[in-house]
Amino acid sequence: MASILNSLSKPKQGEVVLSVRDIKKTFIEGGQPLHILTGGGFDLHRGEIIALVGPSGSGKSTLLQCVGLLDKPSGGSILVCGTPVHTMNDEMRTMIRRKKMGFVYQRHNLLSDFTALENVMLPMLANGVNEEVAAMRAKKLLKAANVSHRASHLPGQMSGGEQQRTAVARALANEPDILLADEPTGSLDPNHAVSVFELLLDLVRKNNMAMLFVTHDMSLANRADRRITIKNGTVK
Repeated sequence: MASILNSLSKPKQGEVVLSVRDIKKTFIEGGQPLHILTGGGFDLHRGEIIALVGPSGSGKSTLLQCVGLLDKPSGGSILVCGTPVHTMNDEMRTMIRRKKMGFVYQRHNLLSDFTALENVMLPMLANGVNEEVAAMRAKKLLKAANVSHRASHLPGQMSGGEQQRTAVARALANEPDILLADEPTGSLDPNHAVSVFELLLDLVRKNNMAMLFVTHDMSLANRADRRITIKNGTVK
């Protein structure tokens, strides 16, 4: 496992960090196959932001789950920084996910019994980072997300926008190469939605990451470098 992780070096600007080919995902429902993803693919480069769009139920979240190594595709290939990951076992997929990826969901998914600072520290602690170092980096991330004044607050003591900003800070905790976001502003009012999305774009650009985000909002999709679409199960 160590040799595989070591081979996943930090990619250079413009290099492909995520490559998806002929992606397929089939579920069994009521004893019958339900084909959600039926083919197609894309490349995501370091420094690039891609919007993933398509009708409701087209498989956008399913695709994000597969490329985020939270679920296995039924067919096709997924490469992270040139390394095939679609056939790896769960332990290896978890390690690569922790090292290379950050996630932002529609709901903040912060742990309610932990402060904002502790929520941002947790991914680093899971990766074996020293607690003092983790706390220092978490404070810097909360400051970058404009919620440093909420560091000692529990999620229930923060507004929806502050919760989502904290979730963005948490997603960046382990300095991922790839940020995956599933309707990251979908639960917010319009003003907070714009603010959080601007934060995402700013931090992704400043940290030279790659981002793939799902959205129904074409005004947000148009801010991406390019768009990919899922139509009739095919990624185009």
